[in-house]
This record gives sequence, C-alpha cells and structure tokens, in this order.
Amino acid sequence: MKAIVQGRYGPAEVLDLRDIDRPPIGDEEVLVQVRAAGVDPGVWIFMTGRPYLVRLAAGLRRPRVPVRGRDLAGVVAAVGSRVTRFRPGDEVYGTCSGGSFAEFASTPARRLSRKPANLSFEQAAAVPVSGMTALRAVRDSGAVRSGQRVMVIGAAGGVGSQAVQIAKAYGATVTGVCAPARTGFVRSLGADDVLDYTREGVDRDGPVYDVVIDTGGDRPLSLLRRALTPRGTLALVGGAYARGRLLGGYGRQMFRAPLLSLFVGQRLRTVSAVERAEDLDELRELIESGALTPAVDSSYPLAAAPDAIRHLTDGHPAGKIVVTVCQEDGRSGRAA
Repeated sequence: MKAIVQGRYGPAEVLDLRDIDRPPIGDEEVLVQVRAAGVDPGVWIFMTGRPYLVRLAAGLRRPRVPVRGRDLAGVVAAVGSRVTRFRPGDEVYGTCSGGSFAEFASTPARRLSRKPANLSFEQAAAVPVSGMTALRAVRDSGAVRSGQRVMVIGAAGGVGSQAVQIAKAYGATVTGVCAPARTGFVRSLGADDVLDYTREGVDRDGPVYDVVIDTGGDRPLSLLRRALTPRGTLALVGGAYARGRLLGGYGRQMFRAPLLSLFVGQRLRTVSAVERAEDLDELRELIESGALTPAVDSSYPLAAAPDAIRHLTDGHPAGKIVVTVCQEDGRSGRAA
C-alpha cells in the first residue's frame, strides 16, 4: 500500500510517499481502508519531534511509528476475531496510533465508531481528534451548563470551531476569539460575539466568563484569569506551536496551571487526551442532529500531505485540513 512515512524528525521535507506492507491486525483490532485523514497539530509535533518532551514517547532519535496521521474516516476491510461491533463494509471514523496517512490503517475497535450518516468521508475525518478534544473541553474540563458565558480562544481552528458549536449546543452564550480574517467564519459557527485578538485583549470585558477554553497555548495565565469570574474555569488545550524547545506550551499546562490552582478560587484545568468510542458516539449524535457541522478548510491528495502540514502551520486554516487518501468511488488519492 501507499503511505506517507518518515525516517527522521524534521520539517515537512522529511515525509515521503512510499510503498509499505499493510498493517496486521490483532484479535481486537480493525483494518480500515482509509478514505480521508485529518491533519492536526499532533501530526506536526510527531513529524518535527518538538517540543522535545514528546520524544520520550515517540522515539528519542527517530520516530518509532514512521507513518503520520491520527484521525481517519473509511471503510472496514477486516476485523479481528474478537471484534463484534463492526464488520467489513461498515463506514467508520475514529483514531489510530499506527498512522492514517496511508491506504490502510489498523486500530483497536474501541477507538472507532460508526461514521455520521450526513457527513462525507472528508468531513468525518475532520472530527475525531479535534472533536473529542473540543467535547472534553466543553463537557468535562469546562463543565459548561446552559446560561453560562463561554469564551473560545482560537475559535477558527480545528478544535475551536467545534468547541464553539458544542458549547452552543450545551446552551451557552459564546464569544469566539480569532484573527480579523476569520470573524465572519466564527460568526457562521453560531458564536454570539467575536473578538479580534489583533485589536483587543481577551480580558476586554473583564471577569465575566464562566468558562474560557484556550486552544492557542501561549497566553499568560494571568491574562486568561482576568477574563474569568472568581469561580470560573479555564480549560487549556494544545500548545504545539508555543515557544520553548523542551516543553513548548505544555509547561503551562503540566506545571504552572496545576500549581496555581492550589492557591486561587478559579479552576485551571488541562483537557485530557483520552480517545474513546463513547465520545465519538456523542459527537455523531450532535452531528446528525445538526448541532455540530465540522468545517473543512481544504483537502489534499495523499502525495501532497507535506503541503497540507505546511498549510496547517502557515495558513491559519478555517476549520480542519484533511488528506484524501481514497476517493468515494474507491480510487486512490495518490496524485500530487
């Protein structure tokens, strides 16, 4: 099969389109023919090996998993002997750890769910990683309730665009923070108010927000706290592009926020990275009800996956970028 692989850490130039073997599956795993795969900051992190902290899990000198990509949408090709939830031919979406920028990917059945019926494969591939992160930020870390005021920083991005819609579905009044070119897009998501961060600070309105969801990863905690009510909640997401080679933005989440939480009335929380079918099921319900519509900024064929990652870091996408691996009619998306 064709796949996007890398043998060393570095910029997008380290990625190559190669022929490799199809991945085997275990008793509780599923082999998926990948139709489309999402591009998220995690792809950039494991491609570059930065911040260096991630190399403890990904491989100190080179990536242990050579194929890039985490979230996928496709068709079940085969199932393990203990898998009962899926069968060949089922349309699914979810995540994998072995790389989804490939014509086939294997993944545990617990990380897959039935694809939302009203989405294309490209749209569905935009959901898993970003959608589950947004759901946990709103539902778990933020504990958003009807009538609350919520601010979403980075509202035009993959996580932020879905967090805006989920918070609205939970009954909140939502302010989205984004660049001036994306204000119309964020309003189209359902945001009640939009703040242009190039002109105004996130503390513009004072301490009025019950929940602040920060997907940017580089603003000082002191600034974010000035936008929160005295008992408000800050939910911290990401930090891939923040300064610092060793920890990036994760030092704020792993150390500073938990320590500060011990001494202040506000709750400063890091959004967990658990990926499970139950969350995909809830996202599917939101999507099929019309409360959540994933936004696809652009799509690239498999061979152009390096360009997709460059666009992620340089182009300020509106919503999610996806890689089309196999066309709806089964043809490969190999052409550049």
